[in-house]
Amino acid sequence: MNLPQIDSPGSSVFDLPIQPAPVFRPLATPSRQYPSISTPSFIVLSGGTGGNAICSAFGLNATYVLPVSDDGGSSSEIIRVLGGPSVGDIRSRLVRLIPPAPPSSPLSAICKLLAYRLPAHCGQREARDEWRDIVEGRSFLWKGISNDRKETIRGFLVYFESELLKRAHKNFDFRNGSIGNYFLAAAQGFFRSLPAAIFLFSSITNSQANILPVVVTNHTVTIAAELEDGERMVGQCEISHPVKQSPAPVNITVSDERGELSLLDGLGQLPAQHQNVMYEPENDGAYDRLRSRIFRVYYINSYGMEIHPSPNPDYISNLASRDILVYSCGSLWTSIIPCLALRGVARAIASSPSLRAKVLLLNSENDRETDGYDAADYIRAIVRTLNSNYHIEPYGLGNANTTYPVSAFVTDLVFLKGTTVSVDLPRITSLGVRCTEVDGVAVGGRSQFAADNISDVLAKIWEERKL
Repeated sequence: MNLPQIDSPGSSVFDLPIQPAPVFRPLATPSRQYPSISTPSFIVLSGGTGGNAICSAFGLNATYVLPVSDDGGSSSEIIRVLGGPSVGDIRSRLVRLIPPAPPSSPLSAICKLLAYRLPAHCGQREARDEWRDIVEGRSFLWKGISNDRKETIRGFLVYFESELLKRAHKNFDFRNGSIGNYFLAAAQGFFRSLPAAIFLFSSITNSQANILPVVVTNHTVTIAAELEDGERMVGQCEISHPVKQSPAPVNITVSDERGELSLLDGLGQLPAQHQNVMYEPENDGAYDRLRSRIFRVYYINSYGMEIHPSPNPDYISNLASRDILVYSCGSLWTSIIPCLALRGVARAIASSPSLRAKVLLLNSENDRETDGYDAADYIRAIVRTLNSNYHIEPYGLGNANTTYPVSAFVTDLVFLKGTTVSVDLPRITSLGVRCTEVDGVAVGGRSQFAADNISDVLAKIWEERKL
């Protein structure tokens, strides 16, 4: 008996229509055509909003590796009260990779809900009242979302609320809070697994993105920077975009809710956490200069001691199976380097049997972390980090540590026309790195990479290196 097909948008949280995969468009110029290039696969290292605008350049055949150490924005408040890894960068990328949908569709409504931020410039009570409307299902943001999806999402928001109530003495501040962050943090806490939370988010939003946290842990991940003059700065926010505020009360507890010490996996919450860091990205252009350049970035535990956590095994396996590695645009020391300063990553990149190109997308301008840098400084920071000894045991002949050449980690540099970062072509070429200049687009008075141009240049690089 043939039953009629019924299109019911409320039948399951996993039944949203599959979007057709975007086609990777190869470079086509009057002088040369690429009519039949096989589509390469990518592994993209990036964090925050730096690489969000160019995600479409990589199509669906891409793995995104993101750090979990951002302690700014609304992530700071979640970490202060609940602990756990930072989910802000992952949530931002997940929302960006939700497939396009008609404005009246359930998927569009879900996207708006998970991308929504509570007001920042208001009183705590006002922000809390709006949160109550959302968690109790009365908010206008639920309009267009079918009941089954609504109750699935709301169930995790309720769980998030219940976890906050257990810690009511910490007075959680909802101002500037991201609903997507709350949902993802709740799912991570419920499953005790960040990868499981990412899977749930992707399933509900029909995203086919492959997003990997660089470190798999249920504890807070903290990075520190050592400057060339010996000064140490703790936390991504302090390194990249410090915000002046009154100090938070000291909390010396290092155990989680089950009584397990955070130090069991080498990661833990620092004694003092910032309270609700009101960081606003539009202020990126202005910054206080560091006293000296950053020498290195490394991971620390709850006692401030340097540690060497293991990277996500799926990250290492993707390095061994993808075609092109991309160091995306964004914060060099707090977004890219935390993905490299882990044991086993250098060897995985240098000895990968599949990687044909390792491409650095150079920022269009410097920020607080890279003030005064030229293009060679970016490359040197990446190579020096990867050649640092993050290994338990020495390797190589006679137990000597191997130092890889620049070309083992970076084969291509892509930079924008008119970039304010100096590019010394002869010097960089002498390192074994090929340079390619591309057009950008003007956004807010700044030149930025365009996804179409990145797609074209990567197609050209793939064509020349795939054999």
